[in-house]
Amino acid sequence: MSLPVDSAGTAALAICESLLLALNDRNILPEKEIVGILKDAAAAHENAPSGDDDALNAAVAALINGILDGVTRCGGPDSRHGSDGQGD
Repeated sequence: MSLPVDSAGTAALAICESLLLALNDRNILPEKEIVGILKDAAAAHENAPSGDDDALNAAVAALINGILDGVTRCGGPDSRHGSDGQGD
């Protein structure tokens, strides 16, 4: 289920990821809320009404679930920092 590269979608994903990480870094949104946002976004596409966008919705849900797997496997957004709290 390969879809063409969408520069607007890629940009939106990068911006949203940065916003979620910044909100977590500044203790505005805890990790569990970020995970909840991602789960809600995936569910919206998984449960979208059937139609012409079935392949797109499935691909979007799979992408978001892949991000979720990475977040939960790595221990959350805070795991990207070293033990001193600074980035790599």
